[in-house]
Amino acid sequence: MLEDRSLDSCLLFRVFSSSRLSESKWSFMHPGGASDNKLANGKRASEVVDVELEDSLRRSKSLRLMGCSITEQKEVSDSDNGSDSVSLCREKGQSDSEVGGNVVDYLPSGEEQTDGITVNVGTSTGQEKEQSDSSNDGGDSSDSHSLIQGIGRDNSINCLIRCSRSDYGSIASLNRTFRSLVRSGEIYRLRRQNGFVEHWVYFSCQLLEWVAFDPVSRKWMQLPTMPSSVIFMCSDKESLAVGTDLLVFGKDHSSHVIYRYDLLTNSWSSGMRMNSPRCLFGSASLGEIAILAGGCDSQGKILNSAEMYNSEHQTWTTLPRMNKPRKMCSGVFMDGKFYVIGGIGGNDSKPLTCGEEYDLDTKKWTEIPEMSPPRSNAARESEMPAAAEAPPLVAVVNNQLYAADHTDMEVRKYDKERRKWFTVGRLPERADSVNGWGLAFRACGERLIVIGGPKNSGGGFIELNSWIPSHGPPQWTLLDRKHSANFVYNCAVMGC
Repeated sequence: MLEDRSLDSCLLFRVFSSSRLSESKWSFMHPGGASDNKLANGKRASEVVDVELEDSLRRSKSLRLMGCSITEQKEVSDSDNGSDSVSLCREKGQSDSEVGGNVVDYLPSGEEQTDGITVNVGTSTGQEKEQSDSSNDGGDSSDSHSLIQGIGRDNSINCLIRCSRSDYGSIASLNRTFRSLVRSGEIYRLRRQNGFVEHWVYFSCQLLEWVAFDPVSRKWMQLPTMPSSVIFMCSDKESLAVGTDLLVFGKDHSSHVIYRYDLLTNSWSSGMRMNSPRCLFGSASLGEIAILAGGCDSQGKILNSAEMYNSEHQTWTTLPRMNKPRKMCSGVFMDGKFYVIGGIGGNDSKPLTCGEEYDLDTKKWTEIPEMSPPRSNAARESEMPAAAEAPPLVAVVNNQLYAADHTDMEVRKYDKERRKWFTVGRLPERADSVNGWGLAFRACGERLIVIGGPKNSGGGFIELNSWIPSHGPPQWTLLDRKHSANFVYNCAVMGC
């Protein structure tokens, strides 16, 4: 979730009050479809408007926010013999520009200072560009690099990183400078750098269809349909969210392939191939990096190799090998280290009860005994093959490791000092699965999310339930239901 989204923390932009749209209608999340040459209301910058509130019904509306008047910037065609200079934010007492623009609804959030925020976003000139009367009908001037001119670029960034991700499409539509900040991914890098992160859940209940869910606003977003071959569409898939990327791993003909969804462009493309393509691996992400460990190669050989992915550069780096080869394992980040847990290994393909810790500083693996959640009594008594069960359902919240026991319908917590698992409560009633398959158990900020669906086709819907462990024993809150006749095929949480 977005941390520190207090109304008293800064200027909190809420651009366009209609931006909270229903599923499949969040086009504002991904700007670029509209032409930059026109404002939405069709007015030109040379049309004079008055911003006094009592005359707003007769004139174009603008707003005053903490002593600022904010309007939109537009480009003027070459026939206009120059570019307009629309002031995005004027200090109180300064004369209003003769500009056109739409009504933009912002919610003020107090005047608290934004000290302690680190912003390294290039040069902030703080100077207005001079334009001759012959090239500017309005006679106004502005600094196109200052974002909100009246407070400067750095203070503008301090405000923008506190906005919700769902507002960035509208913010990017204001002008090219705002759009570049959003579409380049710079704003997400600065959010991560300063500790402002929202976690959205991405999951698939249909072969090539993905949806995103914001657990704070409880709103849905439909992603574009994945491109793929028939073989990839019908193959088993794995997913991982890292930075602003959603990676989907599968198989096409005889090779492993990756499809990449880019949040910044709202589009799919073929991802970069791993150095050692694999499936059935354990994985987890931390900021802009992710680690994949173990799994099987295209010949079915169980691997002990690992790789790191950097979403900003879209590159793979080979890591040192683990102590044990393993497949069908799970991965988490905890206390700044990567852990691979459980899985199947050895010549006899038996379940592994140990885990391994990878230290990013020393670049070494350390084996940890009895780290895998114990199998339930029912699974042991039925002598179910380990390969028939899903990989361990584990997640980390506030550097504490939790596991979902799909058989006993329990939530367990790992004691790092004693290296023991103990039960803390129950899973939600509708956390249905088949041997753990079809059940999503994920960390989502300070929440644990469980997404479960029907045991049989035609069940009708799945449920999203959440629990905040810091609030006490498991008390699950139903976030939403979604109609679906299928299980959850894949699920990932994107924090950016």
